[in-house]
Amino acid sequence: MKVVIDPNSGFCFGVVYAIQAAENELEKKGTLYCLGDIVHNNMEVERLKSKGLKIISHEEFSQLTNAVVLIRAHGEPPETYRIALENNIQLIDASCPVVLRLQNKIRLGFDEALKKNAQIVIYGKEGHAEVNGLVGQTDNSAIIINDLSDIDKIDFSKSVILFSQTTQSKDGFDEVVSTLKNKLKDKSLFVEANDTICRQVSNREPQISLFAREHDVIIFVGGKKSSNGIFLYNVCLKNNNRSYFISSPEELNPVWFSKCRSAGVCGATSTPRWLMEQVADVISKLH
Repeated sequence: MKVVIDPNSGFCFGVVYAIQAAENELEKKGTLYCLGDIVHNNMEVERLKSKGLKIISHEEFSQLTNAVVLIRAHGEPPETYRIALENNIQLIDASCPVVLRLQNKIRLGFDEALKKNAQIVIYGKEGHAEVNGLVGQTDNSAIIINDLSDIDKIDFSKSVILFSQTTQSKDGFDEVVSTLKNKLKDKSLFVEANDTICRQVSNREPQISLFAREHDVIIFVGGKKSSNGIFLYNVCLKNNNRSYFISSPEELNPVWFSKCRSAGVCGATSTPRWLMEQVADVISKLH
């Protein structure tokens, strides 16, 4: 049985930068606080914890003083920076540059919305760390829609300035834009659609679709909390019904590889390469 690791899977550059920043500080100091899981992958989080990384909640962060804290790639709302100043907390800001640019766009969009009596709508997952940071740019007034079932949250007597979480589906975004334009019947109103999806992430959809079709069995490796992982796994499943989602090599089932000539291993933007290599090594020893 041939086992192939998808060359396009694994950490995006924002996650790579955050992990490198954490490892550099841990090598120097031996300990470091991180506000929330540094990445939505339990195995990678545990690896960094073993090096001295301490994951803290926002409530714990607000109680800290005179400490060093890493901000992960997802970014943070303005409130986090205010607390850091008040509590003499040194921040290692590893916010992804793509996310930072989006935060700035939303902040400017919010100023524009106030002048034009419009509303800010964010196409994203409510409660997700990145979305929390984005909503914070609007004094927490932005409307979040995860899909078209949330569309009634929007006031269609007002114009809409739309943004997207960076890891959302491009097709989903286009569908939301089309629906909003159809809902706004008053010609004096407008939909300003800002496609703020990260292309490094969105381009993985066609890449992983092709990869899934090239193999008999697909093993998708990802964290259970990764929205990007769940989305990409479903892309695999759509293209290959012998696709399986696992978080560690221990979850592999030998039965999956019956009459399998080629197995493909792939993962999310939060899946470390070393973990996919571990999974591939275990699979190669099954037959």
